[in-house]
Amino acid sequence: MGHILHDWDLAQKKVLLGKTFDALPKGGAVVVYDAIIDDDRRENTFGLMMSLNMLIETAGGFDYTGEDCQAWMREVGFSKTRVEPLVGPDSMVIGLK
Repeated sequence: MGHILHDWDLAQKKVLLGKTFDALPKGGAVVVYDAIIDDDRRENTFGLMMSLNMLIETAGGFDYTGEDCQAWMREVGFSKTRVEPLVGPDSMVIGLK
């Protein structure tokens, strides 16, 4: 899911992750990448500005921290999660079923 979740409000983010979990076979993985905000909300200026942009352009979209995304993944059933930085402002969150 590249630059997908930030388009949606919190409830819809969880619905999308839940549907992804349901569609995956046991042992499957999902990779979510976005301009993920650092957990302290102090360093990824691009991610913070993108979140503001999403709030302006969408009905409820916003960017989020790696810990936020991991918590949503665990809530819908993913057993293991981790955050990995990518080049530039993006990071990925990986969830394993």
